[in-house]
Amino acid sequence: MTLRAKAKEVMSKNKKENHKNHVPPHKDITAVLVLADGSIFWGYGVGATKDIVGEVCFNTSITGYQEILTDPSYAGQIITFTFPHIGNVGTNDEDMEAIRPAARGLIIRENITSSSNFRSQDHLNSWCLKQGLVGISGIDTRRLTRYIRLNGAPNGVISHNSDGVFDIPALIDKAQAWPGLQDMDLALEVSCKIPYTWNEVRWTLEKGYQEMLPSKTHVVAIDYGIKRNILRCLASSGAHITVVPANTTAKEILAYKPDGIFLSNGPGDPAATGQYAIPVIQELLETGIPLFGICLGHQMLALAIGAKTLKMHQGHRGANHPVMDYNTNKVEITSMNHGFMVDKNSLPDTARISHISLFDQTLCGFEMKDKPVFCVQHHPEASPGPQDSHYLFDRFMEMIEKNA
Repeated sequence: MTLRAKAKEVMSKNKKENHKNHVPPHKDITAVLVLADGSIFWGYGVGATKDIVGEVCFNTSITGYQEILTDPSYAGQIITFTFPHIGNVGTNDEDMEAIRPAARGLIIRENITSSSNFRSQDHLNSWCLKQGLVGISGIDTRRLTRYIRLNGAPNGVISHNSDGVFDIPALIDKAQAWPGLQDMDLALEVSCKIPYTWNEVRWTLEKGYQEMLPSKTHVVAIDYGIKRNILRCLASSGAHITVVPANTTAKEILAYKPDGIFLSNGPGDPAATGQYAIPVIQELLETGIPLFGICLGHQMLALAIGAKTLKMHQGHRGANHPVMDYNTNKVEITSMNHGFMVDKNSLPDTARISHISLFDQTLCGFEMKDKPVFCVQHHPEASPGPQDSHYLFDRFMEMIEKNA
């Protein structure tokens, strides 16, 4: 029997046992994770006491859990951290990638220990409580990760109740009733509501966050769920930035007279967000203004030129993903977070593949042959994750200078 077949057999047995017994195995149980197929994981509550439903995925990052939880691209998702010691460095005000957490919940192996880091301002559990974020600890995250690898990212519910009383059939129904991320537009939920300017540069140990020097280069960033460190990287590369909501029209964007246009990361199905975003992107492409897209921006740019996007089996989420850059023939270790991808075989002849995943050969970037336009699937802002891809922001600025 193969390891995959054995894993399926064990999971099937566990599921049957779970269906028979809806009673917590210990009297001190305060939380449960219930998947749409009836799988049950008992544990201990973290943060707020309530029920939340979402798509259960896993992230393999060892560091940066606060950046991950506040990344708007995780809207609609419950994050399983494969690294067991989550919370050990605490939380702080500087590592927020958005005003509030975008993820719906978190799943961790070990109980949260006392924080030990000179930058820590708050314990992860109390931070989650203040943010209204729900989590569960004490479960076998290896078993759950194997489940996701075999079956894909499922719908699930975390229920945190200090009394330890749970209506399992009702929780299963809730998980099954949730529609999932396919065909779901979440960009408008996490996008800014009114335009604003940004001039903060990347953090340093000596000075923290500083304001950028005056710049004549103006970039308009379309906010589909933009991370703050992306804006900092653009500013550090020399761009004065205006951030606009996801549904801003091309006419409104061009009225800012941008030297460059940026398409941000974001959550949900790119085809759903594309219903209003793709016509705007197509109109912007006709102007010849340099354009750079990341993650959801990469996917919607692909849709705008006639390519297709697909829902992935389990997605790519972590800070250790090797990517080949065909422009330099170098391999970079990247941070990734996506459950949809661009079908590389659907790209038109006007596009050239520039980056490819060395894990599974999926498309990680392309550029236009006839326009100053390029995009990547991974997250070059490195928050969390390695800084191998920071050069992409400088490449964008060089493109703007050549086009001036």
